[in-house]
Amino acid sequence: MSVIVAIRKDNRIVMAADTLTTFGDSEQMPQENARTAKVGRIGDSLIGGAGWAVYDDILNDFLSTRPTPDLSSSRNIFTFFLDFWRALHEHYTFVNDQAASTNTPFGDLDSTFLIANTGGIFTVASDLGVTPLNKYYAIGSGGEYAIGVLYTLYDRTEDIASIATDAVNAAIAMNFQCGGTVDVLQLTT
Repeated sequence: MSVIVAIRKDNRIVMAADTLTTFGDSEQMPQENARTAKVGRIGDSLIGGAGWAVYDDILNDFLSTRPTPDLSSSRNIFTFFLDFWRALHEHYTFVNDQAASTNTPFGDLDSTFLIANTGGIFTVASDLGVTPLNKYYAIGSGGEYAIGVLYTLYDRTEDIASIATDAVNAAIAMNFQCGGTVDVLQLTT
């Protein structure tokens, strides 16, 4: 499980995440044995995903076959994820074609993504809906705890790397599905 945090303030962008590695709901790996990086870069964007870990492998493979995408707007992100969705079903045949719920007409990635860049912060829901955000957001198992910290500290300090670290640490402390250390990536625009 994961918690991913993104903050944008002035000309700075930070994304942070926990590094816990789990196999199922009960098996956690010690940090000295396995440490999972959950945030990375795609061109001029930071990206993190919460959900199935196999998406890291699939996304990296998918990106290796095409030019670096422009993820600086909701429209561009939506188009990128539509292409990704098509590739999931055409080239990664082990991906399930069914929606997680029969109460929706939409497919389900069963994962969410957070993207941050000069265009803003964007969350990509499991149904591929893209939502732009101005200041901050968090996804994943401990996201609700992290958002509380982000809300409380955002206007109190300019040190957004520290805010992001505190938000992830709150999720680690309050949600047993988050853990490990905190990775922080930064962009300056």
